[in-house]
Amino acid sequence: LGLVIADEQHRFGVNQRKKLQDKGDKVDLLTMSATPIPRTVAMVLYGDKDVSAIHTMPSRRKTVKTKVVKTKSMKPILPQLESYIKEGGQCYVVCPLVEDSETMDLQSATKIYEAMCAYYKDKIRIGLLHGRMSDEQKDQIMQAFMKHELDILVSTTVIEVGVDVENANMMVIYDAHRFGLSQLHQLRGRVGRSTQQSYCFLFTSSNDQEALERLTFLENETDGFKIAEYDLKLRGPGELLGQKQSGLPSFLVADIMKDFNILERARIDAGEIIDHIDEPQYYSIRKYLEKKIEKNETYLD
Repeated sequence: LGLVIADEQHRFGVNQRKKLQDKGDKVDLLTMSATPIPRTVAMVLYGDKDVSAIHTMPSRRKTVKTKVVKTKSMKPILPQLESYIKEGGQCYVVCPLVEDSETMDLQSATKIYEAMCAYYKDKIRIGLLHGRMSDEQKDQIMQAFMKHELDILVSTTVIEVGVDVENANMMVIYDAHRFGLSQLHQLRGRVGRSTQQSYCFLFTSSNDQEALERLTFLENETDGFKIAEYDLKLRGPGELLGQKQSGLPSFLVADIMKDFNILERARIDAGEIIDHIDEPQYYSIRKYLEKKIEKNETYLD
C-alpha cells in the first residue's frame, strides 16, 4: 500500500488509521474533514503534518441560521416547522439514542418518531433511520427522503456524513449538549446545501453553564476551523504520539495553549534542522540525536 485517503477522518480512531498505514512501508496519508477535530489541529500546529485549508463556502450558499432552544419538546418551533413543510421543505430531526434508556434522560429517535406520527397522523410523511437497521432498510429510507416521499426524517447520527439532500434545509437536534462541538457542526452541515436559507435548532434542557456556553458559541460561529480551535481549548488535543484523542499532553516546559507562538516557531526550526541535518553546522545536533536514538533515550515517556 502506498497511499491512504481517509475522508471524514473524525469517524476513524487512532488505531484504525494506524492499521491502514501499517499495510505498507512509509505509506502517505491524506486525511480530509469539513470539521478538523482538536487532535488534528494540534498535529497541524506541532506535529509532522502539512495542511491545506479551504476557508470559503461553495458559491451562492447561505449561512445556516442556528438557534439554541431551551426545551425538551418540539412545541416552541412547531409553527415554523409546519409552515416550512407546507412550503415544500424537508427536515431532519436528530436524536442521541435509538431507543429510550433507563439510565439516561435523553430523547430517542424511536420515541420521537412514534410521537410525531401520532401527532400528525397522515398530514406529514415521517421516516425513521438509525444504525440498527440493515443496510437495505437504511438505503430505502434515504432514497425515499431524497425523492421527497418523506417530509421529516427522524434519525440518529448516522446522517452525520455522506447525506446530501438539497431540499432539506431545516434540522432539529435533541439534547444537543450531549454532542461534541465538531459533531454538531458536522450534523449542521447536512442542511444549507442549496441556495435556500437553512435553519438548525439546538434543543437542550441542560443547566450546565459550560454546556450552554459551548452551544451558544456554535450558535454564533459557522467556521469549522474556529470551532475546532475553541474545542481544542476546552478538551485539549490529546497525545500527539499516543492514542488519547482529548486531554492535554504532557510537555516538560511549554503550555500548549499559552505558548502557541514559541511552539510553532520551534516546530518550524525543527523541520529546518531535520531537512539539513547532514550539513556541517548541525553536526553536534546530529551526533546528539544519534546517541539518544542508540540508547533509546527519549522524553516521550
